[in-house]
Amino acid sequence: MSEHDGSIRKMMIILSKATLENVYAAFVLANGARMEGIEAEIFFTFFGLEAIHKEKLEHLHIATVGNPAMHMPTMLGGLPGMEAIATAMMKREMERVDMPDVHEFLDILSASGVKLWACKLAMDMFHYTKDDLYAGVDGVLTVGDFYQQGSGHGTHMLFV
Repeated sequence: MSEHDGSIRKMMIILSKATLENVYAAFVLANGARMEGIEAEIFFTFFGLEAIHKEKLEHLHIATVGNPAMHMPTMLGGLPGMEAIATAMMKREMERVDMPDVHEFLDILSASGVKLWACKLAMDMFHYTKDDLYAGVDGVLTVGDFYQQGSGHGTHMLFV
């Protein structure tokens, strides 16, 4: 197989929002890549950092306002308690299909070789330290460092 045959060799996933639906999309894609023998790395930036923040990762919610897939008027999604109801319903369905919780999924990703990177700029903006993060985070990178990680043929970047 030629190095330039067009096959995917590495997935670089950028997660900028820690809504439950975005986090699971990124995690499922990274896990799927590893299952196919493809390298995978996730770069957690801005609010995506909450998915790897030790105190926040188990308290992620579904976005009910401005989410067209919710099939409800924006005003209804903004009512008190709607986000909690939608989140509880989604978590119940995820349990039904045996989807791991966020912490367990991070453990699975880390064990399978997915590299987990925190964005230095976002860490500085939110005054986080590496001690605030899930223990399996591989490090804190600048955007330039992340791009360098993704250099080479067969690398694809995906923004979630």
